[in-house]
Amino acid sequence: MTVENHVETGLGAGPRFSDYVRIARPDHWIKNIFMLPGAALAIALSGELGVGTVLAVAAALASLCLIASANYTINEYLDAQHDRHHPLKKSRPGAEGRLEFRLVALQYLLLAAAGMLIAQLLGTPFMLTGAALLLMGLAYNVPPVRTKDRVYLDVLSESVNNPLRLLMGWFVVLPDALPPASLILAYWMGGAFLMAMKRYSEYRRIGDPGRAGLYRRSFRFYTEEKLLLSSFFYALLAAFLLGVFLVKYRIEYLLTLPLFAVLFTWYLAIALRADSAAQAPEKLHRERSFMAFVGVLSVAVAVLTFVDLPFLNFLMDPYLLRFRG
Repeated sequence: MTVENHVETGLGAGPRFSDYVRIARPDHWIKNIFMLPGAALAIALSGELGVGTVLAVAAALASLCLIASANYTINEYLDAQHDRHHPLKKSRPGAEGRLEFRLVALQYLLLAAAGMLIAQLLGTPFMLTGAALLLMGLAYNVPPVRTKDRVYLDVLSESVNNPLRLLMGWFVVLPDALPPASLILAYWMGGAFLMAMKRYSEYRRIGDPGRAGLYRRSFRFYTEEKLLLSSFFYALLAAFLLGVFLVKYRIEYLLTLPLFAVLFTWYLAIALRADSAAQAPEKLHRERSFMAFVGVLSVAVAVLTFVDLPFLNFLMDPYLLRFRG
């Protein structure tokens, strides 16, 4: 039975305003902090820091949250029949048949329009990136493309949102330049690692390959081993690309590499737990020790952005040892 029929025949409770607020997922807005490193790096490189910049970044964050909520709205509606096979998501408004298509469509259009209205005030590069984020939401959720049903492409297409967030933060400060390609790709692969571990946690939580396949079509091919191996592959790529960025653009950043290694390892440990927070990254703030470490890492990067350590320059010398006859 389709969601439309479920609503029209009255088998579910009638639509409630709170249901439509819930499918916009304002509790997921925390994920949009991935925009802030892009803005911070652009500010550090340009020296543009003032009231105007702060207000622009705040407006950019608001635009990003509205666009993300538009994507979440259609995600909830189009996933309804699949979410009924998930032990936790089966209680979502869409899965319980409490959503009306016309209201969902109206909400999507209003959120997308509001997000893009703010975006166009922040410059063409920012607006185009916001539009790309909306298009990725459609490609990820809407048949016949619906990349979330396709093995490996589900992870790679969803994690593209991370570098798009980075670019939105960057463009609101520096609209006339691009951030380093190594950083963009590292952001993408880092996001792929997080998403693959989310898939792994979900797969383990369901505990039944047949039911998992009903919930998410890509799970018909995935196994725990394949998900772990793919996440390891993404983590290696992210670490390599991050290393290229750190060494090439500021040698002092090299000191943060061990901290980034701990970050990836710690997140892996969290994802391996039963009912881990990796299934719902928006709840990761409950991992207080982990979040405190993220804070330490952020402070370390900030300090090394402005503190020069000339003694590290020898690492850039291709001939560390010179033998004289």
